[in-house]
Amino acid sequence: MIKPFAITLKPGTSLSNLTGTWRTERPVYLDRLPPCNNACPAGENIQGWLYHAESGDYEQAWRMLVEENPFPAVMGRVCYHPCEDQCNRGKLDSPVGINSVERFLGDEAIRRGWKFSEPPDSSGKKVLIVGAGPSGLSAAYHLARMGHGVEIQEAGPMAGGMMRFGIPKYRLPRDVLDAEVKRILDLGVRLRLNSRVENISASMQGFDAAFLAVGAHIAKRAFIPAGDAAHVVDAVSLLHSMEGEERPMLGRRVVVYGGGNTAIDVARTARRLGATDAIIVYRRTREKMPAHDFEVEEALQEGVMIKWLSAIRQADEGQLTVEKMVLDDKGMPQPTGEFEKMEADTLVLALGQDVDLTLLEGVPNLEIRNGTVQVSGNMMTGFPGLFAGGDMVMSERSVTVAAGHGKKAARHIDAYLRGAAYEPHSKHELADFGKLNTWYYSDADKTVRPMLDIIRRQTSFDEVQGGLNESNALFEARRCMSCGNCFECDNCYGVCPDNAVIKLGPGKRFKFNYDYCKGCGLCAAECPCGAIKMVPEEI
Repeated sequence: MIKPFAITLKPGTSLSNLTGTWRTERPVYLDRLPPCNNACPAGENIQGWLYHAESGDYEQAWRMLVEENPFPAVMGRVCYHPCEDQCNRGKLDSPVGINSVERFLGDEAIRRGWKFSEPPDSSGKKVLIVGAGPSGLSAAYHLARMGHGVEIQEAGPMAGGMMRFGIPKYRLPRDVLDAEVKRILDLGVRLRLNSRVENISASMQGFDAAFLAVGAHIAKRAFIPAGDAAHVVDAVSLLHSMEGEERPMLGRRVVVYGGGNTAIDVARTARRLGATDAIIVYRRTREKMPAHDFEVEEALQEGVMIKWLSAIRQADEGQLTVEKMVLDDKGMPQPTGEFEKMEADTLVLALGQDVDLTLLEGVPNLEIRNGTVQVSGNMMTGFPGLFAGGDMVMSERSVTVAAGHGKKAARHIDAYLRGAAYEPHSKHELADFGKLNTWYYSDADKTVRPMLDIIRRQTSFDEVQGGLNESNALFEARRCMSCGNCFECDNCYGVCPDNAVIKLGPGKRFKFNYDYCKGCGLCAAECPCGAIKMVPEEI
């Protein structure tokens, strides 16, 4: 029997034919940008530190994380994790619990007493930072690690800014905040408390640059006619007073006017202070509410009530006048002329916050628009050497965004002090879901963090959401699909019909031998994480 020609070929014969001359396109290895990294306002290399966490090297994971953000334990509690909203795994089963792993790493660092690496030798330059909130502390951290002398001048009695005075203890325990602030100060950062900056021009004397990081602590007001006996307070003052020794007296029935996360925090705080009824009055519907949905849900679980499509028109002693609203075709609330009465011992206004900009009076070339300081792409104002970020500039107001501003400003301040310009690295192309081969990933549902029971949530300021332990943190980290970046699964090596994939050793990935690669594209098709791309062959 005459055997088919292919069967008569001896082993290694395929290597005697330079089949690479047949192809019209070639595969190339590349690193794509994971969508989680791309969505992080603090610019964390999320996929990078998850890689170390899933191998069990938690300290290395923490150290990679804090290269970008010094607050992992804080962020693991208060960040609204837009990274998870963009996680490709969410289209497969559910997003990776990035935020919960970050908290685990932050808590582990506090428990084990991990410290930041020692800063380099002093540059001889000094930077003034105004405000010890998330943006100011982040900038101080990064500048100190660059070797610059840093002094923070804070108007309040304690560091933390809105992390302390705007976020309740049931969301962010103060010992966690204090531990991460202390770690920054241990780098040699000088903190001056109760030191209000009245005039930035005068305060900058003796410094080579300054960063404005004043938080939005001034409550916005609405024109609501109120009787002399009406008890009306603003949300910022109320939350600020929770840091004192005496808790505020709100009464049994508390009404909160507003629809943001601060309104939710105040209503939940009122329940813990003993209010039998905590009612949020909001002009629009739940779909239009700016507060995050999971915060709204937690508030409803705790007995907070929400009165939709309503506006407060009059405040009197023990009573409010409320007008029913309707949404027009543009989604804007419009009055109906229908009124009702509501009983209320206290009315809390949670209508947003502004920044006190009086310290900028007399500074030349500054542009202020809509209550914020205008800055260029390098975070510098019109006055040379004066930078600004956080709540002081036009942007989303959150702890994570503020921390990202602090890091960005620090890099530009460092370049300014060196007489150079900071040029950020160019970004890789995005590793979207369509570039993955998800057949290779097994189903693995997201680990749900434990929650405090409802009764204790209504009567105490104990932390509501628990953290992961080592075993489920490890599991959660391993759910990462390494989108866009090779993790050496050997698929390309195994499926190549031409022996054209060469292994370079652990941690070194692979390379192609283009003398033999025919450009069939099997490697790219079977790559789970989308780390191979087919490109046209150059002739």
